[in-house]
Amino acid sequence: MRAPLSQPDIEVRSVTKRFGEFVAVANISLTVEAGEFLTLLGPSGCGKTTLLRMIAGFETPDDGSVILGGEDVTHLPPHRRNVHTVFQHYALFPHMTVARNIAFGLEQKKRFSKTEIAAKVAAAMEMVELDDLGDRLPRQLSGGQQQRVAIARALVCEPRVLLLDEPLGALDQKLRRQMQIELKSLQRRTGISFVFVTHDQEEALTMSDRIAVLNKGKIEQLAAPRELYERPRTEFTASFIGTCNLLRGTVCACNGDSFAMKLADGIVSIPVTEGLTVGSSVTLAVRPEKIALSTGDESGLAGTVREQVYLGDTTHWYVELSDGQRVTVFAPNDGRAATETFRVGASVKVGWSVGSGVVVAVSGQ
Repeated sequence: MRAPLSQPDIEVRSVTKRFGEFVAVANISLTVEAGEFLTLLGPSGCGKTTLLRMIAGFETPDDGSVILGGEDVTHLPPHRRNVHTVFQHYALFPHMTVARNIAFGLEQKKRFSKTEIAAKVAAAMEMVELDDLGDRLPRQLSGGQQQRVAIARALVCEPRVLLLDEPLGALDQKLRRQMQIELKSLQRRTGISFVFVTHDQEEALTMSDRIAVLNKGKIEQLAAPRELYERPRTEFTASFIGTCNLLRGTVCACNGDSFAMKLADGIVSIPVTEGLTVGSSVTLAVRPEKIALSTGDESGLAGTVREQVYLGDTTHWYVELSDGQRVTVFAPNDGRAATETFRVGASVKVGWSVGSGVVVAVSGQ
């Protein structure tokens, strides 16, 4: 494992990249600390791959700079940067064995003896648990094994940073989830900084130390997975990370340690947030698992169950409020007969605690 360094592995400073009139990356700045697993997350066209390619050296910024380990590499080609990139299509040499594929980069450097290369390749294969498959060809491997070869080929050159551009995209769901855990474990063992690109929010939450959520070439929010999920700062982040209810209402009173918001035919308490005043229009984000359903005279917002979906470990309810807004509710299946109580067409109440809601948008009176 690499010893921790005082300076960041990567600094991206006010980077912009245009393709004609299209601005792919718009004045982005971020830092990747030594040994960090950072994920660039966002929909297609948000700029995440372009940003990764500028770090790798495959694209040159129109403005701004890229610093690796304190060195300005903005205009250096990829082979002169101490980084390696693993792509979705692993680009393994089909006529070479696993061991030869992994050794290829070391052989090109012409700095190591055959004995040294063999030792490094053996260690890399053991690291990714392929030590008994060195004589096989890529076509004789599973998708997950091929991905490990591509990672071992990159790691054997001991890069300062490993860049991964949707490397799990070609795998089936079960293998993809398995490889997410293995990748994170591998990153911890090596101590090498990983920058990972994906559009899959579950993948990002599973593996990352921090996640940069990108939208239209800009960073919407950069934070640890739990903070992004529990405390999104914008509507986009709230809706892109997991499932989220975005409920719109108007602040009608201040109660000291909270505000009251008129929502549908009721009043809900919302946390004190900068910029809130009586009369403000507010968008409140509430996660489905933080909402409770009830019947009878319990407090809450009145609604009607419009759909019910049974998913084995959980049941999802879709409730329509009196003003037409929809609320999604997730609840674990714990043996109670809730699916019968809250059947489609039933009148119900929905409610949540003050701390469960996050204000993600405020407009004036």
